[in-house]
Amino acid sequence: MEGTVRKDIKAGIEVAIVLKEDQRSGKLTEGIVEKILTNSPNHPHGIKVRLTSGEVGRVKKILS
Repeated sequence: MEGTVRKDIKAGIEVAIVLKEDQRSGKLTEGIVEKILTNSPNHPHGIKVRLTSGEVGRVKKILS
């Protein structure tokens, strides 16, 4: 599932995000969502989240 709809993403689920510095390469980073940072109900580039590791990026895939 893609990560463009906010209601599909909850704290504690596993996701693959693209970090700001990896946007050109498209490299994905996997982790657990700590907090949702995007307020709008959807975003064409992915909902921005903070992972439990502290990394911030936009959700590209929902893994769990």
